[in-house]
Amino acid sequence: MTSPEFTFELRVCQWAEQHWPPSRSVTASNGESDGAAPTNTNPERVLIARQLGTKHRRWDTIVIESDRQRLAERARFGSERLNSDLLHVVQNAPSEWVYYRDVLPDPGYPWRYVRDAIHVADDRGIIETRRQGNRIEIRRKWPYPDWVRRIVAIENKPDLDASAADSLSDQLQRDVALSLADEVWVATRTTGATVEPALLERLPIDVGILTVDRATERKSLDVTVAWHPRSLDSGGVGTRILDRPDGGAYDHSAAQFEYAGTDWKATKRLEIAERAYERGWRSYVETMRPDCRHFTLCCSAGDSLPWCQAKNQSQTSSECSGSCPSFEPEPPTWRTHGWPIEGGPGNGLKHLLDRQRERQRRY
Repeated sequence: MTSPEFTFELRVCQWAEQHWPPSRSVTASNGESDGAAPTNTNPERVLIARQLGTKHRRWDTIVIESDRQRLAERARFGSERLNSDLLHVVQNAPSEWVYYRDVLPDPGYPWRYVRDAIHVADDRGIIETRRQGNRIEIRRKWPYPDWVRRIVAIENKPDLDASAADSLSDQLQRDVALSLADEVWVATRTTGATVEPALLERLPIDVGILTVDRATERKSLDVTVAWHPRSLDSGGVGTRILDRPDGGAYDHSAAQFEYAGTDWKATKRLEIAERAYERGWRSYVETMRPDCRHFTLCCSAGDSLPWCQAKNQSQTSSECSGSCPSFEPEPPTWRTHGWPIEGGPGNGLKHLLDRQRERQRRY
């Protein structure tokens, strides 16, 4: 039985964490080079997250490329994300004591929110504060590092039929035009059918294609680069497509778009990276029911993925809920006296996933 798209997405995250970046020496599926220059160097560390993006676009998988030193410098600021207000403070905090309004740029919103962010940052131990009369002075503890080398977006579409290819092509064209990510990829299952190359040809030429061998999906994934992506100008001005004509014979309407400035893109990229740093891809457990006696983790390729013993299959996050007819809460005795796991098996699974997520941040 074919596993759900949710499980396919988790397996792609797992593969990317272990094997990113894909080999740049592989040729395109037609035997010819795609012509894209192999611009990305091997990152020392990658952080993988899922279901992140902007208000108008959410990507299935996010790959944040970094290196060990910069990631270690980022770890000083804790495992929680820094939102836009906190970033405004830590990025501009001085090395010596200064009244905060004399050193922080005008945020464009009331200063009381800046003071709130300063108190939050002080409580989290990532800046220092002191009072001089009725003034709050701030001083940084460490400089905030430029830890994000590149951001790569992967769209997972295991079953790519003609309708899905058309819809996905429109989304990817918008991604390429905005260029918020440095690269955009599509991951899909191989089918062996003769129509498969034709469907892939509907995707924009700037987008890379990863094909996943269906036969080995239950074990370690066999992923092949069918097409290399072009590097996007993530540091330049992007184009946000608002509306476009359907393209029918009688459709003469004009496309609507607006420009996305470099400052907005830089800020949004860092916010996405911060959320990815906090969540990782194992945060799926937060929307499922690990306290069900049937919930467990199956070992696959050195990692653990959710498994339902009642249905004997991988479950989706929407299926694994209190409304599931097979849901049975853990017996209270499982959560008492520290047996067999302190807090119960479900709590133990959460701790296991947290440790795996923390290991990726630090080592």
